Amino acid sequence: NVCCCFNLLWAIGKMHTPAAFNSFLCWCMYSTKTSPLLHWTLNTQQPSWALQSVLHRYTSSWTSRKNVPSAFPVIDGVFHPIHRHVFETNLRNSQICQQRYQEQRDKVLKGGGQNAITRHTQRNKKILARDRIRMLLDDEDYLELSPFAGMGLSYGDILSAGVITGIGKINGIWCVFAANDATVKGGTGYPISVKKQLRAQEVAMQNRLPCVYLVDSGGAFLPLQVSYIFPDKNHGGRTFYNEAIMSAMKIPQVSLVCGSCTAGGAYTPSMAEEAVIVDRIGTIFLGGPPLVKAATGEEVTPEELGGATLHSKVSGVVDHFAAEEKEAFECVRNIISTLNFRLPEENTTEVEEPLYRTEDLMGLAPLNYSYSLDVRLIVSRLVDGSRFQEFKARYGTPLLTGFARIEGHLVGIVANNGELTYEASLKGSHFVQLCDQRDIPLIFLQNTAPEPAHTFSKNKAESNSNRLKAQGSMMSAVACASVPKITVVIGGCHGGDSFAMCGRAFDPNFLFLWPNARVSIVAPGHAGAVVQEEHDAQQINELLEEESSAFFSSGRLWDDGVILPQDTRKILGKCLSIIHQQEYQLQRKKQPTPLLRI
Repeated sequence: NVCCCFNLLWAIGKMHTPAAFNSFLCWCMYSTKTSPLLHWTLNTQQPSWALQSVLHRYTSSWTSRKNVPSAFPVIDGVFHPIHRHVFETNLRNSQICQQRYQEQRDKVLKGGGQNAITRHTQRNKKILARDRIRMLLDDEDYLELSPFAGMGLSYGDILSAGVITGIGKINGIWCVFAANDATVKGGTGYPISVKKQLRAQEVAMQNRLPCVYLVDSGGAFLPLQVSYIFPDKNHGGRTFYNEAIMSAMKIPQVSLVCGSCTAGGAYTPSMAEEAVIVDRIGTIFLGGPPLVKAATGEEVTPEELGGATLHSKVSGVVDHFAAEEKEAFECVRNIISTLNFRLPEENTTEVEEPLYRTEDLMGLAPLNYSYSLDVRLIVSRLVDGSRFQEFKARYGTPLLTGFARIEGHLVGIVANNGELTYEASLKGSHFVQLCDQRDIPLIFLQNTAPEPAHTFSKNKAESNSNRLKAQGSMMSAVACASVPKITVVIGGCHGGDSFAMCGRAFDPNFLFLWPNARVSIVAPGHAGAVVQEEHDAQQINELLEEESSAFFSSGRLWDDGVILPQDTRKILGKCLSIIHQQEYQLQRKKQPTPLLRI
């Protein structure tokens, strides 16, 4: 019996899995019935301290142990010489697209132009919007959303839609930010400005992210307010509705008034959970001094009417007074540090890089559908170690499905590799439901067929009907999946196939376009598939050529931004980290209570 006790301690030291520990406990339950000394060893207070310490040591290590590295097979990402001409053609097109991307980016970074910048910084003594964002965030490694929104619209170019939105870290916590750029049209709000701010709030709600508003707005652009800004459900008033809903969801919101908050803009700080105002710069009022004089004949200064002193001492609309902008940003960062998050320790484990160069993705971004190469070549340059566990590899081959890791995050990948056939749709439906059951985020790499399937015979009609049913099944699976979904359009986004591949209408957490992407019901050059008159088809093809481009789409906020192919892995990794943060918010499971303000 004495030897048995020593063997017991030795056996515990050799156990490395919960299963082994469970087997050991079963043995103990049997042995204590037959061995009085063993029974005494396990149950008395004095001699069991060593045993308890060993048990604690090993059982605690099981609960904190990291995920076992995946042993997925390496996917083949080698080019075949026969495809070299396709790669080179795609590469030339990608270089043209990247040049246009850089031109758009440079234009956006200039804001409202030199005169507006001078007026903003020297006469009004304000800091530029992008400099404010740098002061707010921990670093410049943030994800900007839809930077090209507002370009090429019927009412002119509204650079960045007049409001810079994105997701960055404040004291280690991912937060959505929305910063008005007063150098663009004097801070006036256009329809696209409202749409972009609503999208930022939607991202915050979908991913349960704290939200910071940097308010410097001149109110709505009146000539467009009746038809496009004020009356409808998703117009300006929706911003304030969302603020109330976010508070009920326990999503923190902080507002920094670093400029004018006029008319409807005055509700943004007043409905936030905490508000900060900058002295002699920030003002909040429904009607400014000119309106007061017109209505009452009284002359009043902006500071007297709605300045920092009034709202921090008299009205109580704001909670914190800042003498200057630098102090205001420190105050906001301090507020964020009070949020009840328990963030994990920094993971020091090195992430396995892909075996193939991400720069090669420039040559894999298809010029058009006929220049598409095997999508496995793209996947092999996005996932950790180029490792991919394919699902149903021999069935429904026009759709690639399987598991991989991206910067350490386990994901399910659904990628077009041809037309979305009947078998491919059933396969996609099965895989999406599998990921939903296992709580694994989904990544969609979309490159759909340029035109709908033709029906030339009765047999083909029956085949297309079956395909339609299967695609409907996949759409249902995608729509009902509760796991996070991220879509990247790597080629074409056309027709009904795009819905099954989690297009914008199917509410992905994030949707990005490569610069070569095309978004339209049919691809340019394929209008003849739906229009019989040759002249009409030619006109529509010309229209499609202009309006299906990635930059046309992004200008109208049909996506969350145009991204370069070589940056895709980094951006996907960042999005997955953002999505997972909600797991560390401690108070989110409490019963929601109404937020009361003064």
